[in-house]
Amino acid sequence: MYNADLLMIFDVTLGSSDLQRSGAFYDAVLGILGHERSPESSESWIGWGPRHDDGVGLWLTRPFDGEPPTAGNGTMITFRAKNEAEVQAFHAAALANGGSDEGAPGTRPCYEPTFYVAYVRDPDGNKLACVFHRYKAG
Repeated sequence: MYNADLLMIFDVTLGSSDLQRSGAFYDAVLGILGHERSPESSESWIGWGPRHDDGVGLWLTRPFDGEPPTAGNGTMITFRAKNEAEVQAFHAAALANGGSDEGAPGTRPCYEPTFYVAYVRDPDGNKLACVFHRYKAG
């Protein structure tokens, strides 16, 4: 049963140097996964996913300190896909919308054979993954 009070993460926020460019990128890649831009988005913030009190959402903003945004080394956000085709479409949408490849869709020897994943960087250099994980039955 879903209970927002038990979620560990309230939201995820990434810095962007160009909200229009980044908004187009995330509209494309998150649209593949069925997520639409939040109506709460504004000139200063762009968001996707549920409202803060209803689950975890992704938000973009210019850094509050006025400095350029930077991507954290070792930092990555992983999105869940419903199947391998969504992982492939996510990867393709990322590359078609200003993202860069960090690992083509497929399984990885270091993970379970049921862990199908693709890795990309958004236009600001933030690392993203999209995964479909078929858990073994029994």
